[in-house]
Formats: sequence, C-alpha cells, structure tokens
Amino acid sequence: MVIAVAVAVVASFARVAAAATSYTVGAPDGLWDMHTDYAEWVAARTFHPGDNITFTYSRELHDVVEVGKAGYDVCSSANNVSAFRSGNDVVALTAVGARYFLCGLTGHCDSGMKIRIDVVAATAGPAAALSPTASAAGSIVAGAGLGALVVAQALLGSMAFW
Repeated sequence: MVIAVAVAVVASFARVAAAATSYTVGAPDGLWDMHTDYAEWVAARTFHPGDNITFTYSRELHDVVEVGKAGYDVCSSANNVSAFRSGNDVVALTAVGARYFLCGLTGHCDSGMKIRIDVVAATAGPAAALSPTASAAGSIVAGAGLGALVVAQALLGSMAFW
C-alpha cells in the first residue's frame, strides 16, 4: 500500500515537471501581425517537444501557413505543410527540429511576417545526474526533478518502519 502511494506521488510530480508550455506568438507585446519582430520574440524563448504555439490574428487580414525551409527562405506557401485560418490556431511542437511558418497573404511574409521555431530537446534536471547506484525510487523519478526525488526517497525510506 505504501509503495503504491509513493509511486502515485512520484508520478504526479513527474507529470508536473514535464508539463508543456504554451506560447502565444508575438505576445505579450504583439500577435501574429505585421508589426511584431519575430526574430526578437523567438530569441527570448526556448521551445521543447510537447510545447504549443498559438497564432492569434484577424482572419480577414492574415493566415498561418507552415512551410519547409525552402518556402520560408523565399516566402512561398506553394508547397505548404499545412495551412491555418481560424484566427486562433494552436500548433503542437511534437519533435525536435526547425518549424517554419509564414503569412500566405501577398506581401506579408516579405514584410517580415514569418517565424522559424527551433524545437530543442529538454535538458535533464538534477535527478538525471544520479549515480549508477541510485535506488529504484531515484530511477522512477529521473527527469521529474530533485523535489520529486526527495519526496519519493523520504516516502520509501519511511517504509523501513512498517
């Protein structure tokens, strides 16, 4: 019973530690528009698999087109990966790598309305630096953060009194 409780606590910490981050493109100072400096906006953020980006814009004025690098470089949506037109488009960043987005309306991309999102692997937290002799509890929480490790080891350590 105590082991089940300890595992449940550790699992809940792991879910919190691995929670995705949601970003609104251009926020807080802008949105998906022709006035936002997207290079500056991207430079201030780090994107990981599991994160989401939301494009918020006027449907009458803009759209969002995901393209490959070649399309991004020349502002062409001709061979797009996908296109969005809801005005509130959420894109899941599911894997490591570069993603390219632009506004497909004539002249908008050429005016700077394009963005490259580099998705990088999440770095391991302090729990990942455990020695090879780490306990089973440490193995369970690898990547869940040092706080989860301390809680798990305290709970499992208290089992010695049972």
